[in-house]
Amino acid sequence: MLGRMLIAIAVAAFSLSPVAARAQEGMAPVESGHVEVNGLAYYYEVHGEGEPLLLLHGGLGHTGMFAPILPALSKGRTVIGVDLQGHGRTALGARPIDIADMGRDMGQLVEKLGYDRVDVMGYSMGGGVAAQMAVQYPERVRRLVLVSTPASKDGFYPEIVEQMHQINGGMAEAMRDTPMYQSYAAVAPRVEDFPKLLDAMGDLMRRPDIYDIEVEALEMPVMLVYGDSDMFRLGHVVAFYRRLGGGLRDAGWQREHMSQNRLAILPGRTHYDIFFAPALVPTARSFLDGESATGSWAEQVGAGQQ
Repeated sequence: MLGRMLIAIAVAAFSLSPVAARAQEGMAPVESGHVEVNGLAYYYEVHGEGEPLLLLHGGLGHTGMFAPILPALSKGRTVIGVDLQGHGRTALGARPIDIADMGRDMGQLVEKLGYDRVDVMGYSMGGGVAAQMAVQYPERVRRLVLVSTPASKDGFYPEIVEQMHQINGGMAEAMRDTPMYQSYAAVAPRVEDFPKLLDAMGDLMRRPDIYDIEVEALEMPVMLVYGDSDMFRLGHVVAFYRRLGGGLRDAGWQREHMSQNRLAILPGRTHYDIFFAPALVPTARSFLDGESATGSWAEQVGAGQQ
């Protein structure tokens, strides 16, 4: 039960696995450090070169959880990974963990790093932060990819919500030998804060408004990505996409009624492995790069006649 409760908020236990270790070889950041934002010193690292992409990890993980896909994701892109409050190399600090507050922080962080506008991709809790950043700083977000992220707490299956509500610092001692704790202890500036982090995350998870997104305020192109065996009700996923203006009518032969937003369901993927799925990179990159996987009917016919 303990393992499932922690998995329910996207544990990145694989971050110390041989797969991740091999992926990290040769992937030293071209730049890294800390940026002071609203009383917190956020750790960031930059990989690659090209159009900027802010990359935000899931709860109880850190930027290293994306190691298996980072080489492909950063090819021709500047990827800015940030460790969120209390996670990875960013200290917990004194304030409560709040997704909207971290979204505000990310809007200010990219400005301090010298970026006027970025694409943003977030997974799970990082997706919630990404969405809040996009709502508060729409002028700074060009395109937004939300991976395994609900629009509200009622999107979770009920049993997952029950498990989320049980997270607390009392679990810390039992987790000393787990990959998750070892991953945290390897990079955290204050390892002794682990029980406090679990308490802070538990407080966050018990809030009814934890994932509330002002969906209609998202005017930039948005892609939603889920596994076909994710932790969210399928009806919620469809409703989220419909609130974005997708799935409301047929696109038309010339794609004249296509929404600017996209929905992707990756087969054979769950909430716990979608963030390092190889298929995630081409799915997200084609959207972030403004590419259409399929041209219009007329374009396809014309290409076939050449």
